[in-house]
Amino acid sequence: MVVVGLTGGIGSGKTTILKCFESLGIPVYIADDEAKALMNRSKIIKKKLIQLFGKSAYKGDKLNRPYLASKIFNDKDLLSKMNAIVHPKVASHFERWLKKQNAPYIIKEVAIIFENNLEHQYDYIITVVADEDLRIKRVMKRDDTTREKIQSIIGNQLSDADKIEKSDFVITNNDLNSAKEQAISIHQQLLQLTGCKN
Repeated sequence: MVVVGLTGGIGSGKTTILKCFESLGIPVYIADDEAKALMNRSKIIKKKLIQLFGKSAYKGDKLNRPYLASKIFNDKDLLSKMNAIVHPKVASHFERWLKKQNAPYIIKEVAIIFENNLEHQYDYIITVVADEDLRIKRVMKRDDTTREKIQSIIGNQLSDADKIEKSDFVITNNDLNSAKEQAISIHQQLLQLTGCKN
Protein backbone atom coordinates (compact mmCIF):
# COMPACT_ATOMS: atom_id res chain seq x y z
CA MET A 1 0.00 0.00 0.00
CA VAL A 2 1.36 3.41 -0.99
CA VAL A 3 1.41 5.78 1.97
CA VAL A 4 1.24 9.50 1.18
CA GLY A 5 2.04 11.95 3.96
CA LEU A 6 0.19 15.25 4.08
CA THR A 7 1.67 18.05 6.14
CA GLY A 8 1.68 21.82 6.48
CA GLY A 9 1.94 24.57 9.06
CA ILE A 10 -0.83 25.65 11.41
CA GLY A 11 -3.72 27.28 9.51
CA SER A 12 -2.54 26.10 6.08
CA GLY A 13 -5.84 24.25 5.58
CA LYS A 14 -4.75 20.60 5.75
CA THR A 15 -8.24 19.45 6.80
CA THR A 16 -9.82 21.14 3.78
CA ILE A 17 -7.36 19.42 1.45
CA LEU A 18 -7.94 16.05 3.14
CA LYS A 19 -11.67 16.43 2.45
CA CYS A 20 -10.85 16.91 -1.25
CA PHE A 21 -8.96 13.60 -1.31
CA GLU A 22 -11.72 11.87 0.69
CA SER A 23 -14.26 13.04 -1.88
CA LEU A 24 -12.09 11.31 -4.52
CA GLY A 25 -12.45 8.02 -2.61
CA ILE A 26 -9.05 8.05 -0.89
CA PRO A 27 -8.91 6.80 2.74
CA VAL A 28 -7.41 9.39 5.10
CA TYR A 29 -5.87 8.99 8.55
CA ILE A 30 -5.51 12.05 10.78
CA ALA A 31 -2.74 11.25 13.25
CA ASP A 32 -3.55 14.20 15.54
CA ASP A 33 -7.21 13.15 15.89
CA GLU A 34 -6.21 9.56 16.65
CA ALA A 35 -3.65 10.76 19.22
CA LYS A 36 -6.36 12.76 21.01
CA ALA A 37 -8.75 9.80 20.94
CA LEU A 38 -6.11 7.40 22.28
CA MET A 39 -5.15 9.82 25.07
CA ASN A 40 -8.76 9.61 26.24
CA ARG A 41 -9.27 5.89 25.54
CA SER A 42 -6.04 4.12 26.47
CA LYS A 43 -5.58 3.24 30.15
CA ILE A 44 -1.82 2.81 29.63
CA ILE A 45 -1.42 6.27 28.05
CA LYS A 46 -3.60 7.80 30.77
CA LYS A 47 -1.49 6.26 33.54
CA LYS A 48 1.79 7.42 31.95
CA LEU A 49 0.53 10.96 31.30
CA ILE A 50 -0.60 11.30 34.92
CA GLN A 51 2.87 10.15 36.00
CA LEU A 52 4.41 12.78 33.74
CA PHE A 53 2.06 15.75 34.30
CA GLY A 54 0.32 14.95 37.58
CA LYS A 55 -3.38 14.35 38.30
CA SER A 56 -4.39 17.63 36.58
CA ALA A 57 -3.62 15.96 33.22
CA TYR A 58 -7.21 14.65 33.25
CA LYS A 59 -10.52 16.14 34.32
CA GLY A 60 -12.59 13.14 35.25
CA ASP A 61 -12.13 10.76 32.31
CA LYS A 62 -11.25 13.42 29.76
CA LEU A 63 -7.83 14.76 28.85
CA ASN A 64 -7.30 18.27 30.25
CA ARG A 65 -6.02 19.70 26.98
CA PRO A 66 -5.64 23.37 28.05
CA TYR A 67 -3.55 22.24 31.05
CA LEU A 68 -1.31 20.01 28.91
CA ALA A 69 -0.96 22.71 26.25
CA SER A 70 0.18 25.22 28.88
CA LYS A 71 2.74 22.72 30.22
CA ILE A 72 4.32 21.78 26.88
CA PHE A 73 4.00 25.19 25.18
CA ASN A 74 7.56 26.29 25.95
CA ASP A 75 9.01 23.02 27.25
CA LYS A 76 10.44 20.91 24.43
CA ASP A 77 11.72 18.26 26.85
CA LEU A 78 8.23 17.69 28.29
CA LEU A 79 6.75 17.67 24.77
CA SER A 80 9.20 14.99 23.62
CA LYS A 81 8.44 12.88 26.71
CA MET A 82 4.70 13.13 25.97
CA ASN A 83 5.30 12.23 22.31
CA ALA A 84 7.36 9.20 23.37
CA ILE A 85 4.27 7.96 25.27
CA VAL A 86 1.66 8.73 22.60
CA HIS A 87 3.39 8.33 19.21
CA PRO A 88 4.19 4.58 19.40
CA LYS A 89 0.52 3.84 20.22
CA VAL A 90 -0.66 5.98 17.30
CA ALA A 91 1.85 4.21 15.02
CA SER A 92 0.53 0.74 15.93
CA HIS A 93 -3.09 1.97 15.58
CA PHE A 94 -2.20 3.28 12.09
CA GLU A 95 -0.65 -0.06 11.09
CA ARG A 96 -3.86 -1.89 12.07
CA TRP A 97 -5.97 0.68 10.18
CA LEU A 98 -3.73 0.44 7.09
CA LYS A 99 -4.24 -3.33 6.79
CA LYS A 100 -7.99 -2.79 6.42
CA GLN A 101 -7.71 -0.32 3.52
CA ASN A 102 -8.25 -1.16 -0.12
CA ALA A 103 -7.27 1.79 -2.33
CA PRO A 104 -4.50 2.81 -4.75
CA TYR A 105 -2.97 4.87 -1.93
CA ILE A 106 -3.90 6.35 1.44
CA ILE A 107 -3.15 9.74 2.98
CA LYS A 108 -1.83 10.13 6.50
CA GLU A 109 -2.00 13.67 7.84
CA VAL A 110 0.79 14.58 10.26
CA ALA A 111 1.52 18.22 11.11
CA ILE A 112 5.20 17.69 11.91
CA ILE A 113 6.60 15.08 9.49
CA PHE A 114 9.81 17.00 8.80
CA GLU A 115 10.25 18.43 12.31
CA ASN A 116 10.30 14.85 13.66
CA ASN A 117 12.40 13.48 10.75
CA LEU A 118 9.67 11.03 9.69
CA GLU A 119 10.09 11.41 5.91
CA HIS A 120 11.25 7.79 5.56
CA GLN A 121 7.78 6.56 6.60
CA TYR A 122 6.14 7.86 3.41
CA ASP A 123 6.30 7.00 -0.28
CA TYR A 124 5.35 10.58 -1.22
CA ILE A 125 4.77 13.78 0.75
CA ILE A 126 2.32 16.60 0.01
CA THR A 127 2.84 19.94 1.77
CA VAL A 128 0.01 22.43 2.07
CA VAL A 129 1.06 26.09 2.22
CA ALA A 130 -0.77 29.41 2.49
CA ASP A 131 0.13 33.06 3.06
CA GLU A 132 1.08 33.62 6.70
CA ASP A 133 -1.42 36.42 7.26
CA LEU A 134 -4.26 34.24 5.94
CA ARG A 135 -3.11 31.34 8.15
CA ILE A 136 -3.14 33.57 11.23
CA LYS A 137 -6.64 34.86 10.43
CA ARG A 138 -7.94 31.28 9.94
CA VAL A 139 -6.55 30.07 13.27
CA MET A 140 -7.70 33.17 15.20
CA LYS A 141 -11.22 32.51 13.91
CA ARG A 142 -11.07 28.74 14.52
CA ASP A 143 -9.40 28.62 17.92
CA ASP A 144 -10.36 31.98 19.41
CA THR A 145 -6.70 32.68 20.18
CA THR A 146 -4.23 35.55 19.82
CA ARG A 147 -2.02 36.51 16.89
CA GLU A 148 1.04 36.30 19.19
CA LYS A 149 0.29 32.69 20.19
CA ILE A 150 -0.14 31.62 16.57
CA GLN A 151 3.07 33.40 15.51
CA SER A 152 4.90 31.56 18.30
CA ILE A 153 3.61 28.20 16.97
CA ILE A 154 4.57 29.16 13.40
CA GLY A 155 8.02 30.12 14.71
CA ASN A 156 8.44 26.61 16.20
CA GLN A 157 7.51 24.88 12.94
CA LEU A 158 9.78 24.41 9.94
CA SER A 159 9.45 27.18 7.35
CA ASP A 160 7.29 26.58 4.26
CA ALA A 161 10.38 27.02 2.06
CA ASP A 162 12.16 24.17 3.88
CA LYS A 163 9.07 21.94 3.70
CA ILE A 164 8.58 22.62 -0.02
CA GLU A 165 12.18 21.62 -0.72
CA LYS A 166 11.64 18.24 0.97
CA SER A 167 8.19 17.52 -0.55
CA ASP A 168 7.09 15.65 -3.66
CA PHE A 169 3.98 17.80 -4.14
CA VAL A 170 2.86 21.23 -2.93
CA ILE A 171 -0.66 22.67 -2.69
CA THR A 172 -1.02 26.44 -2.28
CA ASN A 173 -4.23 26.92 -0.33
CA ASN A 174 -4.97 30.64 -0.53
CA ASP A 175 -8.07 30.05 -2.65
CA LEU A 176 -10.34 27.03 -2.15
CA ASN A 177 -11.22 26.40 -5.82
CA SER A 178 -7.58 26.58 -6.90
CA ALA A 179 -6.53 24.30 -3.99
CA LYS A 180 -9.17 21.72 -5.01
CA GLU A 181 -7.90 21.75 -8.61
CA GLN A 182 -4.33 21.21 -7.35
CA ALA A 183 -5.52 18.27 -5.18
CA ILE A 184 -7.29 16.65 -8.16
CA SER A 185 -4.15 17.06 -10.30
CA ILE A 186 -1.97 15.45 -7.60
CA HIS A 187 -4.53 12.64 -7.21
CA GLN A 188 -4.27 11.89 -10.94
CA GLN A 189 -0.45 11.91 -10.77
CA LEU A 190 -0.51 9.57 -7.77
CA LEU A 191 -2.84 7.16 -9.61
CA GLN A 192 -0.32 7.03 -12.47
CA LEU A 193 2.60 6.60 -10.06
CA THR A 194 0.83 3.73 -8.29
CA GLY A 195 -0.02 2.06 -11.60
CA CYS A 196 -3.76 2.76 -11.43
CA LYS A 197 -5.73 4.26 -14.27
CA ASN A 198 -8.34 6.97 -13.61
